[in-house]
Amino acid sequence: MIEPMKRIVKDYIGAQQLADVLFGTVTKATPLEVMVDDKTKLTGAFLIVPEHMTKYEIDVQHTHAYSGGTTAPALPQKLLIRRGLEVGDKVVLVQAQGGSQYVVTGRVVD
Repeated sequence: MIEPMKRIVKDYIGAQQLADVLFGTVTKATPLEVMVDDKTKLTGAFLIVPEHMTKYEIDVQHTHAYSGGTTAPALPQKLLIRRGLEVGDKVVLVQAQGGSQYVVTGRVVD
């Protein structure tokens, strides 16, 4: 009685297509490539990268006017708010239902 119930539960869980969590390493930033293991390389077509994992810079350079003219630029031209994925980054991937796409959820810190 127990074994058939275990089989039913196992089959049910398998049919649910629950997400798998994988770890990979960025091997190329543009276009993005991630190695999951020695045999599996994921390219941009299979990867979903959320906005918070992309590079974001803002232009903050400005000058101030005064009676003698204008000041020199007060800040660097661009201010990096967050960096994008770079070669060597270790990332966490969640395999989407069906297994054909992977969501990059974050970086792994040592």
